[in-house]
Amino acid sequence: MVALIIGMLVCVGLALAVVALVAVPARRDGRDLLTPKGEEVVTALKERQQSARQRLERGDPDDDEAATDTDMSPTAPVDPARS
Repeated sequence: MVALIIGMLVCVGLALAVVALVAVPARRDGRDLLTPKGEEVVTALKERQQSARQRLERGDPDDDEAATDTDMSPTAPVDPARS
């Protein structure tokens, strides 16, 4: 378990080093990090986040079926002897 945690920390350290060596100098030179399609995706995600936050503040329910379905019963019958 300790080896797994150490391995994960090494991977995170390597990822941070790659970002520091590649992305930071590119950003300082004025180059974008994402492609135009990536920028569109980020913009769409920001808009969805803002609309969700506004709905939450207003207390409006979501448009999907999950907001109206409050029944939490399982779809298959449960055998009490097995649980």
